Amino acid sequence: MRSATRLGIAVALVLAAGGAGGDASARSLQAIAERGALALCANPSALPFASKTGTVPGFQIELAEKLAERLGVALRREWVLSAFQYRRADCDVVFDAIVHRDAKPEGGLRLSRPYHRSGVVLAAQKDSGVSSLTNLPPGKPVGVQVESLVSMTLGKGGVPTTPFVLEADIMTALADRQIEAGAVTPASIGWFNLNHPDAQLRPVPVFENDPDLNWNLAVGMIRPDDKLRERLDAALEAMLADGTIARIYTRYGIELRSPQ
Repeated sequence: MRSATRLGIAVALVLAAGGAGGDASARSLQAIAERGALALCANPSALPFASKTGTVPGFQIELAEKLAERLGVALRREWVLSAFQYRRADCDVVFDAIVHRDAKPEGGLRLSRPYHRSGVVLAAQKDSGVSSLTNLPPGKPVGVQVESLVSMTLGKGGVPTTPFVLEADIMTALADRQIEAGAVTPASIGWFNLNHPDAQLRPVPVFENDPDLNWNLAVGMIRPDDKLRERLDAALEAMLADGTIARIYTRYGIELRSPQ
Protein backbone atom coordinates (compact mmCIF):
# COMPACT_ATOMS: atom_id res chain seq x y z
CA MET A 1 0.00 0.00 0.00
CA ARG A 2 1.19 3.49 -0.73
CA SER A 3 1.58 5.66 2.31
CA ALA A 4 3.77 8.39 3.71
CA THR A 5 3.63 6.44 6.95
CA ARG A 6 5.44 3.46 5.45
CA LEU A 7 8.53 5.29 4.32
CA GLY A 8 10.85 2.61 5.63
CA ILE A 9 9.49 0.24 3.00
CA ALA A 10 9.50 2.94 0.35
CA VAL A 11 13.12 3.79 1.08
CA ALA A 12 14.13 0.15 0.86
CA LEU A 13 12.44 -0.31 -2.49
CA VAL A 14 14.00 2.84 -3.93
CA LEU A 15 17.43 1.81 -2.75
CA ALA A 16 16.93 -1.67 -4.14
CA ALA A 17 15.92 -0.30 -7.51
CA GLY A 18 18.46 2.48 -7.89
CA GLY A 19 21.22 1.84 -5.42
CA ALA A 20 22.26 4.09 -2.57
CA GLY A 21 24.27 7.23 -2.78
CA GLY A 22 27.54 7.93 -1.06
CA ASP A 23 30.40 5.44 -0.95
CA ALA A 24 29.78 2.55 -3.36
CA SER A 25 32.00 0.15 -1.42
CA ALA A 26 30.70 -2.43 0.99
CA ARG A 27 29.61 -1.19 4.44
CA SER A 28 31.69 -3.46 6.60
CA LEU A 29 31.21 -4.01 10.31
CA GLN A 30 34.75 -2.73 10.82
CA ALA A 31 34.06 0.49 8.90
CA ILE A 32 30.96 1.19 10.99
CA ALA A 33 32.89 0.48 14.19
CA GLU A 34 35.68 2.84 13.10
CA ARG A 35 33.14 5.52 12.19
CA GLY A 36 31.45 4.99 15.53
CA ALA A 37 27.93 5.26 14.11
CA LEU A 38 25.26 3.27 12.28
CA ALA A 39 23.47 5.48 9.72
CA LEU A 40 19.70 5.07 9.38
CA CYS A 41 17.53 6.50 6.61
CA ALA A 42 14.08 7.55 7.85
CA ASN A 43 11.27 10.00 7.17
CA PRO A 44 11.36 13.10 9.41
CA SER A 45 7.56 13.35 9.68
CA ALA A 46 5.96 9.89 9.60
CA LEU A 47 4.78 8.81 13.04
CA PRO A 48 4.48 6.17 14.34
CA PHE A 49 7.42 5.19 12.14
CA ALA A 50 9.79 8.10 12.58
CA SER A 51 9.86 11.79 13.44
CA LYS A 52 12.53 14.47 13.61
CA THR A 53 10.58 16.57 16.11
CA GLY A 54 7.97 16.03 18.80
CA THR A 55 7.76 14.09 22.03
CA VAL A 56 8.32 10.62 20.55
CA PRO A 57 10.89 9.64 17.89
CA GLY A 58 8.97 6.79 16.23
CA PHE A 59 9.49 3.06 16.56
CA GLN A 60 11.95 2.85 13.65
CA ILE A 61 14.24 5.29 15.44
CA GLU A 62 13.93 3.46 18.76
CA LEU A 63 14.59 0.10 17.14
CA ALA A 64 17.60 1.48 15.29
CA GLU A 65 18.98 3.01 18.49
CA LYS A 66 18.83 -0.37 20.22
CA LEU A 67 20.40 -2.04 17.20
CA ALA A 68 23.26 0.48 17.15
CA GLU A 69 23.71 0.06 20.90
CA ARG A 70 24.21 -3.68 20.44
CA LEU A 71 26.85 -2.95 17.81
CA GLY A 72 28.61 -0.65 20.26
CA VAL A 73 28.13 2.49 18.16
CA ALA A 74 25.91 5.57 18.08
CA LEU A 75 22.96 6.06 15.71
CA ARG A 76 23.17 8.67 12.97
CA ARG A 77 19.88 9.73 11.38
CA GLU A 78 19.67 10.56 7.68
CA TRP A 79 16.33 12.31 7.10
CA VAL A 80 14.89 11.65 3.64
CA LEU A 81 11.63 12.43 1.88
CA SER A 82 12.06 11.94 -1.85
CA ALA A 83 13.55 9.32 -4.15
CA PHE A 84 16.31 11.82 -5.01
CA GLN A 85 17.21 12.18 -1.35
CA TYR A 86 17.18 8.41 -0.84
CA ARG A 87 19.73 7.92 -3.60
CA ARG A 88 22.03 10.63 -2.22
CA ALA A 89 21.73 9.71 1.45
CA ASP A 90 24.72 7.94 2.98
CA CYS A 91 22.83 5.40 5.06
CA ASP A 92 23.69 1.89 6.19
CA VAL A 93 20.20 0.58 6.99
CA VAL A 94 16.49 1.18 6.57
CA PHE A 95 13.72 -0.42 8.61
CA ASP A 96 10.49 -2.08 7.46
CA ALA A 97 11.83 -3.52 4.22
CA ILE A 98 9.38 -6.06 2.77
CA VAL A 99 10.66 -9.62 2.49
CA HIS A 100 9.58 -11.15 -0.83
CA ARG A 101 9.68 -14.92 -0.76
CA ASP A 102 10.20 -15.37 -4.50
CA ALA A 103 12.34 -12.33 -5.35
CA LYS A 104 15.79 -11.21 -4.29
CA PRO A 105 16.41 -7.52 -3.56
CA GLU A 106 18.46 -5.71 -6.20
CA GLY A 107 20.98 -2.88 -6.21
CA GLY A 108 23.08 -4.14 -3.30
CA LEU A 109 20.26 -4.15 -0.73
CA ARG A 110 20.40 -7.20 1.54
CA LEU A 111 17.84 -8.13 4.15
CA SER A 112 18.21 -9.17 7.76
CA ARG A 113 16.21 -11.93 9.37
CA PRO A 114 12.54 -10.89 9.59
CA TYR A 115 11.45 -9.32 12.87
CA HIS A 116 7.74 -8.52 12.33
CA ARG A 117 4.69 -9.58 10.33
CA SER A 118 2.48 -6.91 8.77
CA GLY A 119 -0.09 -6.61 6.01
CA VAL A 120 -3.52 -5.18 5.31
CA VAL A 121 -6.64 -5.52 7.45
CA LEU A 122 -10.01 -3.83 7.53
CA ALA A 123 -10.41 -1.20 10.22
CA ALA A 124 -13.95 -0.89 11.54
CA GLN A 125 -15.82 0.84 14.34
CA LYS A 126 -16.01 -1.12 17.60
CA ASP A 127 -19.82 -1.13 17.43
CA SER A 128 -19.90 -2.06 13.76
CA GLY A 129 -21.15 -5.48 12.69
CA VAL A 130 -18.51 -5.78 9.98
CA SER A 131 -16.71 -9.11 10.32
CA SER A 132 -15.95 -9.98 6.69
CA LEU A 133 -16.13 -8.56 3.18
CA THR A 134 -19.46 -10.30 2.69
CA ASN A 135 -21.33 -8.49 5.45
CA LEU A 136 -20.35 -4.93 4.61
CA PRO A 137 -23.48 -2.74 4.48
CA PRO A 138 -24.70 -2.57 0.85
CA GLY A 139 -23.43 0.46 -1.01
CA LYS A 140 -21.11 1.55 1.81
CA PRO A 141 -17.57 2.14 0.47
CA VAL A 142 -14.31 0.95 2.00
CA GLY A 143 -11.58 3.55 2.36
CA VAL A 144 -8.43 2.65 0.42
CA GLN A 145 -5.22 4.35 -0.59
CA VAL A 146 -5.06 5.61 -4.14
CA GLU A 147 -3.65 3.05 -6.62
CA SER A 148 -2.95 0.53 -3.85
CA LEU A 149 -3.01 -3.21 -4.44
CA VAL A 150 -5.86 -3.65 -1.98
CA SER A 151 -7.96 -1.09 -3.88
CA MET A 152 -7.59 -3.21 -7.02
CA THR A 153 -8.31 -6.40 -5.08
CA LEU A 154 -11.52 -4.97 -3.64
CA GLY A 155 -12.52 -3.51 -7.00
CA LYS A 156 -12.22 -6.90 -8.67
CA GLY A 157 -14.45 -8.32 -5.95
CA GLY A 158 -17.12 -5.71 -6.58
CA VAL A 159 -16.59 -3.90 -3.27
CA PRO A 160 -17.13 -0.11 -3.61
CA THR A 161 -14.17 1.98 -2.45
CA THR A 162 -13.34 5.58 -1.65
CA PRO A 163 -9.74 6.69 -2.37
CA PHE A 164 -7.54 8.54 0.13
CA VAL A 165 -3.92 9.67 -0.05
CA LEU A 166 -2.76 8.51 3.39
CA GLU A 167 -3.73 5.81 5.84
CA ALA A 168 -4.13 8.56 8.46
CA ASP A 169 -6.84 10.12 6.29
CA ILE A 170 -8.67 6.80 6.14
CA MET A 171 -8.54 6.45 9.90
CA THR A 172 -9.91 9.96 10.45
CA ALA A 173 -12.75 9.39 7.97
CA LEU A 174 -13.60 6.10 9.67
CA ALA A 175 -13.61 7.65 13.14
CA ASP A 176 -15.93 10.38 11.81
CA ARG A 177 -18.16 7.65 10.32
CA GLN A 178 -17.74 8.99 6.80
CA ILE A 179 -16.92 5.44 5.70
CA GLU A 180 -17.90 2.03 7.07
CA ALA A 181 -14.44 0.45 6.96
CA GLY A 182 -10.90 1.17 5.81
CA ALA A 183 -8.13 -1.01 4.38
CA VAL A 184 -5.01 -0.15 6.39
CA THR A 185 -2.05 -1.70 8.21
CA PRO A 186 -2.47 -2.80 11.85
CA ALA A 187 0.14 -0.20 12.86
CA SER A 188 -2.16 2.60 11.69
CA ILE A 189 -5.04 1.27 13.80
CA GLY A 190 -2.88 0.88 16.90
CA TRP A 191 -1.35 4.33 16.59
CA PHE A 192 -4.74 5.97 15.94
CA ASN A 193 -6.35 4.28 18.94
CA LEU A 194 -3.42 5.29 21.14
CA ASN A 195 -3.92 8.93 20.21
CA HIS A 196 -7.73 8.79 20.06
CA PRO A 197 -8.75 6.50 22.96
CA ASP A 198 -12.44 7.25 22.44
CA ALA A 199 -12.33 5.90 18.87
CA GLN A 200 -11.46 2.25 19.64
CA LEU A 201 -11.32 1.15 16.03
CA ARG A 202 -10.74 -2.59 15.58
CA PRO A 203 -8.91 -4.70 12.99
CA VAL A 204 -10.85 -7.24 10.95
CA PRO A 205 -8.43 -9.79 9.33
CA VAL A 206 -10.28 -10.32 6.05
CA PHE A 207 -7.14 -10.57 3.86
CA GLU A 208 -5.16 -13.09 5.94
CA ASN A 209 -5.20 -15.72 3.17
CA ASP A 210 -3.96 -13.33 0.47
CA PRO A 211 -0.13 -13.61 0.26
CA ASP A 212 0.07 -10.32 -1.65
CA LEU A 213 -1.52 -8.43 1.25
CA ASN A 214 0.60 -9.94 4.03
CA TRP A 215 4.35 -9.68 4.42
CA ASN A 216 7.33 -10.04 6.73
CA LEU A 217 9.47 -7.01 7.58
CA ALA A 218 13.25 -6.89 7.88
CA VAL A 219 16.10 -4.42 8.10
CA GLY A 220 17.38 -3.44 4.66
CA MET A 221 21.17 -3.19 4.64
CA ILE A 222 23.10 -1.19 2.06
CA ARG A 223 25.93 -3.34 0.71
CA PRO A 224 26.85 -4.99 4.04
CA ASP A 225 29.67 -7.46 4.44
CA ASP A 226 28.94 -10.87 5.92
CA LYS A 227 30.14 -9.87 9.40
CA LEU A 228 27.73 -6.93 9.54
CA ARG A 229 24.81 -9.10 8.42
CA GLU A 230 25.65 -11.70 11.05
CA ARG A 231 25.90 -9.11 13.84
CA LEU A 232 22.63 -7.43 12.84
CA ASP A 233 20.82 -10.76 12.65
CA ALA A 234 22.18 -11.76 16.06
CA ALA A 235 21.16 -8.39 17.53
CA LEU A 236 17.62 -8.66 16.15
CA GLU A 237 17.35 -12.22 17.44
CA ALA A 238 18.35 -11.06 20.91
CA MET A 239 15.97 -8.08 20.78
CA LEU A 240 13.11 -10.41 19.90
CA ALA A 241 14.06 -12.88 22.62
CA ASP A 242 14.35 -10.33 25.45
CA GLY A 243 11.21 -8.44 24.47
CA THR A 244 12.92 -5.23 23.34
CA ILE A 245 11.11 -5.08 20.01
CA ALA A 246 7.75 -5.94 21.55
CA ARG A 247 8.14 -3.23 24.23
CA ILE A 248 9.00 -0.58 21.66
CA TYR A 249 6.03 -1.48 19.49
CA THR A 250 3.72 -1.44 22.51
CA ARG A 251 4.65 2.18 23.22
CA TYR A 252 3.14 3.01 19.82
CA GLY A 253 0.01 0.91 20.28
CA ILE A 254 1.29 -1.86 18.01
CA GLU A 255 1.29 -5.58 18.70
CA LEU A 256 4.38 -7.49 17.60
CA ARG A 257 3.48 -10.34 15.24
CA SER A 258 5.84 -13.24 14.62
CA PRO A 259 7.16 -13.51 11.04
CA GLN A 260 5.99 -16.47 8.96
